[in-house]
Amino acid sequence: MIIYALTIFTSAFLLFLVQPIMAKQILPWFGGSAAVWTTCLVFFQFLLLFGYAYSDWTTRHMKPRHQAILHIALLAVSLLSLPILADPSWKPGGEEEPAWRILGLLAATIGLPYFLLSTTGPLVQAWFARSFPAGTVYRLFALSNFASLIALLCYPFLLEPWVTTVRQSTGWSIGYGVFAALCAAAAVYSLRAGAPAAATVTEEGADGAPKPTAGDFALWLVFSAMGSFMLLAVTNHITHDVASVPFLWILPLTIYLITFILCFEGRGWYRRNIFLVPLLAGAAAMAWALNGDMSISNIKHAIALFCAGLFVACMFFHGELANMKPAPRYLTSFYLMVSLGGALGGFFVGFVAPRLFPTYYEFGLGLVVTVLLAAYVVRRMPLFVPLVVVCAGGFTAYHVYHYVESLSRNALVMKRNFYGTLRVRDTGSGDDAVRRLMHGVIMHGEQYLSGKRRTEPTSYYGPSSGVGLAIKTLGTRPLRVAVIGLGTGTLATYGRPGDVYRFYEINPAVVDIARTQFSYLSDSKAKVETVLGDARLTMEREAPQGYDVIAIDAFSSDAIPVHLITREAMAAYLKHLKPDGVIAFHVTNRFLRLSPVVKQLADEQNLRAVLVVDDAEETDFSRTDWVLVTRNEKLVADKEITKAATAIDTIPGLAVWTDDYNNLFRILK
Repeated sequence: MIIYALTIFTSAFLLFLVQPIMAKQILPWFGGSAAVWTTCLVFFQFLLLFGYAYSDWTTRHMKPRHQAILHIALLAVSLLSLPILADPSWKPGGEEEPAWRILGLLAATIGLPYFLLSTTGPLVQAWFARSFPAGTVYRLFALSNFASLIALLCYPFLLEPWVTTVRQSTGWSIGYGVFAALCAAAAVYSLRAGAPAAATVTEEGADGAPKPTAGDFALWLVFSAMGSFMLLAVTNHITHDVASVPFLWILPLTIYLITFILCFEGRGWYRRNIFLVPLLAGAAAMAWALNGDMSISNIKHAIALFCAGLFVACMFFHGELANMKPAPRYLTSFYLMVSLGGALGGFFVGFVAPRLFPTYYEFGLGLVVTVLLAAYVVRRMPLFVPLVVVCAGGFTAYHVYHYVESLSRNALVMKRNFYGTLRVRDTGSGDDAVRRLMHGVIMHGEQYLSGKRRTEPTSYYGPSSGVGLAIKTLGTRPLRVAVIGLGTGTLATYGRPGDVYRFYEINPAVVDIARTQFSYLSDSKAKVETVLGDARLTMEREAPQGYDVIAIDAFSSDAIPVHLITREAMAAYLKHLKPDGVIAFHVTNRFLRLSPVVKQLADEQNLRAVLVVDDAEETDFSRTDWVLVTRNEKLVADKEITKAATAIDTIPGLAVWTDDYNNLFRILK
């Protein structure tokens, strides 16, 4: 029994540990987008499905000896994939579809090892059931989920803050070698323990265990799909508006796994009559919070609410699923349907929804479907119970409807792709009327609609902002200005004849909107260029450009891509910067203290770092924080910059960020 338990524990631990390891490796290559994690999850869910299908087929159609030989051979071949380090040749050039490229990268890097890890749960449990017919096989399922939970909790607290990604990958590869040995030993032991030639029976067995019906298969599929659906919908919602970082990826996934553990552990943690009211209240509260007119303004409270709601919803989905589990003889088919449902739910959120909906409508849709499923399971209970469900469903549907309507109301453009959601809308009246670009919940630029004001800078780019002062101070000569992050192209309004403004933008939808819905680029007196693709990768490939100013202004909703503020990123910027030029980092952020990170990068290169805080009082501009990094002492001594300069706080224990290492916990506000 110990060999089976160790094999399952090790495989589940490695199975979930590799997910953040791989996602963080490739995150900088794809613009730091939250969709990287969603795409990775879809890949892992489908590979899990293939693994469960393999386990089911080989268990039902192969003799135990042949099954063991095949599996040991695959384990041996999979060792050739180690160590799991992504090949730089997979870095995108700018024109590729990111999601499909990520899938190909993951298949080439981790495909076979992950596939074999995914087969372990149902396969080893089937071996256990043959060897120990009286054993409680579903306890091994709970053990598997417990190991997965430990892996997820270890990553953000024990690995990410202290261990580089290369060492993470190396350590994982060593662990996989241990797993392969354990799994091979378990396969051999299952043969020595003596197993029947036919692993399962296709009809009702001697113990009278009924064969699952088509209806059972359908319910397994629906409940498992909705758990996965809500996991990704909640993850998308919170990571899009805060930061695409492993902790916020892992938090919902941890909740998801905890519910699996509790529901399948076998001690009856789920009780329908206990969880029904919290489920309805949670769905209604999340729908209320989504509603644009009654949203929760404090995102920390919102994250707590959505995670609590996810917990209750997944307890419902997985609890009902556990209540429908079949006899052990049918467990591989059960796991196969559970895995298929999880893959389909993830696929809808990760691939179908971005092409079907112009923004994150699927979250609200999932809340409505959750209440409908609750209505289905209570249909035979006393009448007052279905009535309560109907009332809660009406409240939920009402707020979901208004949430959808608030997003689309007066929207001139709504677009969604791998990099997030974009909306353009007009607001205000008269000379103060503006057109705004929203990325998620964050305004990414605006322009006055009045002809006499449309060339004025707005929002984060006022004359007294850090970047505005830098351009003004160096403006005694024609300037070459690089801007990482196009937005509406507001900085082009500072352009003069002879200047060159070169915008780097990863999202083709942003380029299209800036050219068709705003006129900053066409109205500029400077020569304006746009470069499509990740700025960091593009600048690494380009010949030195000799920029006077490099403005780092790339955000995904409210999150700055971490790979733009690392040692390697700074080296790319300095390659293109003139000796007396300035790098302006836009570090305005509700949750993260980014200025100390930038200062450390500057100190390492013996550069000056000046934090310019512009409160923009009694103006229409937004409050901003910019850090100016330069070796130009004349610029640092400029009267206006000196007046606006603010001391940069130090954070004890904060190390210089690199592509291989960063720690967001230390810079949380």
